[in-house]
Amino acid sequence: MKILLLCWRDTTHPQGGGSERYLERVGEYLAAHGHEVIYHTSRHTDAPRRSERRGVHYHRAGGKFTVYPRAVGRLLLAAVGLGPLAGVDAIIDTQNGIPFFARAVSRRPTILLTHHCHREQWPVAGPVIARLGWFLESRAAPAIYRGAPYITVSTPSAEELVALGVRPEDIHIIRNGVDPVPARVPTLPREAPIHMITLSRLVPHKQIEQAIDVVAGLPDAHLDIVGDGWWAEELSARADKSGARERITFHGQCSEAFKHALLARADIHLMPSRKEGWGLAVVEAAQHGTPTIGYRSSGGLRDSIVDGETGLLADTPSEFARLIQRLHDDPAERRRLGEAARERARAYSWAATGEAIAQLLEEHTTTRGPRARRP
Repeated sequence: MKILLLCWRDTTHPQGGGSERYLERVGEYLAAHGHEVIYHTSRHTDAPRRSERRGVHYHRAGGKFTVYPRAVGRLLLAAVGLGPLAGVDAIIDTQNGIPFFARAVSRRPTILLTHHCHREQWPVAGPVIARLGWFLESRAAPAIYRGAPYITVSTPSAEELVALGVRPEDIHIIRNGVDPVPARVPTLPREAPIHMITLSRLVPHKQIEQAIDVVAGLPDAHLDIVGDGWWAEELSARADKSGARERITFHGQCSEAFKHALLARADIHLMPSRKEGWGLAVVEAAQHGTPTIGYRSSGGLRDSIVDGETGLLADTPSEFARLIQRLHDDPAERRRLGEAARERARAYSWAATGEAIAQLLEEHTTTRGPRARRP
């Protein structure tokens, strides 16, 4: 099959994250199993218009907002047999806030992939865009994709979709895989009695400020912040004001080997995010026996963390701080949670994720075929 993946970013984008990695790994699995895979996304600084990586063909056009109409334009051309998307057999449309609405303009079988709903995140875009974005996500998308198959990554995210009117029988929960730990991971010297880490895009809804504030109150703790994003300067200023700047290190984007070295050195992984579809970083930390503390209200962490068994979930910022203090003071409990997390992490693979999506694509193209239309 010729399969089109639509997503506003890929992992080479400075703000690419876990949802982009999910789609890329799925694309790589499909390509490795004989399918032609096109990943259509936005351009960014120094990114070529077209490239190929691990069998996936990347087509880049448009920016943060214009990537959507550019993709729609190419789908309209494809409908009359023109352009690089002509002859596509199936489409996976990714909803990062809003989808590309491919089902409205293409007759090809289309699946909607959404990691979580964005109600809590839209306000950062400003009042006008926030209202428009939430309307498109909560009203327009469910109407246009009514009866189409959905993919999401956790039970809480599936429940959010049902609350928006998506039929439960249309939702397929296909959880994240995880990349294997690199063959060569350096051993880093300890810089403090307790090492904590956050692995995240640096944007407001990740609430990294809370991790900074807690570590500032623990004189024997060091915090490694891994990741980058447009909120980095504000977080750096927060660290300066905390009085603990010398115990907080901003690593930015780093190599996979160094990232895993930091995770292996860490005693506790902090994930104070307001919203997560799954929490890929939870499983990456678990590969090294590092337990995670996060929020129950974030959604997906209720699936990626088994509360009290592989990590801890808080309901309030004060409880988040108390749970960090609890693990800080109890190395035996850290080890117990970490070993259980390590064992659970062994169950996840991108091969299983890719196989499940390949089966769904096969079923959908077989049952719907080229005559599939939007309702």
